[in-house]
Amino acid sequence: MSGQGEPIPMTATRSGPLSGTAEVPGDKSISHRALILGAMAVGETRITGLLEGQDVLDTAKAMRSFGAEVTRHGEGRWSVHGVGVGGFAEPDDVIDCGNSGTGVRLIMGTMATSPITATFTGDASLRKRPMGRVTDPLALFGARAFGRQGGRLPMTVVGAADPVPVRYLVPVPSAQVKSAVLLAGLNAPGQTVVIEREPTRDHSERMLRGFGAELGVEDTAEGRMITLAGQPELRPQSVSVPRDPSSAAFPVCAALIVEGSEILVPGVSQNPTRNGLFTTLVEMGADIGFLNPREEGGEPVADLRVRASALKGIKVPEARAASMIDEYPILAAVAAFAEGTTVMRGVKELRVKESDRIDAMARGLEACGVRVEEEEDMLIVHGMGPGGVPGGATAATHLDHRIAMSFLILGLASKRPVSVDDGSPIATSFPTFESLMTGLGASIARAGR
Repeated sequence: MSGQGEPIPMTATRSGPLSGTAEVPGDKSISHRALILGAMAVGETRITGLLEGQDVLDTAKAMRSFGAEVTRHGEGRWSVHGVGVGGFAEPDDVIDCGNSGTGVRLIMGTMATSPITATFTGDASLRKRPMGRVTDPLALFGARAFGRQGGRLPMTVVGAADPVPVRYLVPVPSAQVKSAVLLAGLNAPGQTVVIEREPTRDHSERMLRGFGAELGVEDTAEGRMITLAGQPELRPQSVSVPRDPSSAAFPVCAALIVEGSEILVPGVSQNPTRNGLFTTLVEMGADIGFLNPREEGGEPVADLRVRASALKGIKVPEARAASMIDEYPILAAVAAFAEGTTVMRGVKELRVKESDRIDAMARGLEACGVRVEEEEDMLIVHGMGPGGVPGGATAATHLDHRIAMSFLILGLASKRPVSVDDGSPIATSFPTFESLMTGLGASIARAGR
């Protein structure tokens, strides 16, 4: 599955109990950052467990375009010979980031304080997504950006020849914006300060420290304040990428709603800025055991034992949104099988993801016979109980991998099959999704097979 070219229609059918071990891929957020910081270090960084989805592969290609030597040595094993902070060369061609909002925004930040020019583009979905939320703070460093109307790709970024450090209050909870500003701050003199009112995933802060950056974090009256000292010499590292909780969400949720299921999902990141979905599922009554807690690559991980469960609807705390923003689509699918109503507030960020995820989930769930309500910043799903979802519809995925996977999981427990119009975008983040799920016993097939 490529996310490019011809659509790949897929269908999920009500399945028998799922069983076995689900070894999900490496964390996408950490994989992006390992490649980028490796390219900014002096010497060789070695990475194991790298997610080899298209989003991450596009970031690896981009780092090569900026002058780093990036080599694959085997499944998940990569090395990066970096060029140092401020050492990026001007790329010869357009940087194509495919479907990856994380990739393009972090890379823009990384090059914005070097005196080079780069042009960025992506697939049809990425070209619809707003870049102003990143280019606006990058302009404070002295960078300039020229894009399509509405601040959309294709876009050319002219890096600052004489960057200045900035102090920036992030207007909306966004790890991408925060990380882009911090990466830009690496090549600016003095201290760059980022303040976020609501904490977001902290992989950048953890990894920057690991590579030798001087970075401090404190809670203040304004919010969480991150202070970064500019122009360090980053040291190459050995990075072990933990398994992605956003990918683990799909087999975990499938096992919860398919009667009689029991699976093990080993080595999943339990970073507290990323584990909001698992906390929410447990509150809904999910039987999830967190076994063998440990630390890998500077990140807390655990093995998840998951058994089919009778779930109840809840009101998800609005403050939890930042820690599970990518998991609301699959939560909405699971909520359809709960008893009672699940209320999700503080989720307007979903409107500007790969698709308008609130609208995409609402329309698809309605087509499958589930009653939903939506507002700009809210989604409500009225659960139909175990096995109660009628199904029998084809959901439009809008080139969004998480929408595609969420409706395929929905179909595994619905009364009638559920199809998606295009499963190809799944490869951007979870290239082994199809084989992993069918290996557990899930009935998922491509059209014509």
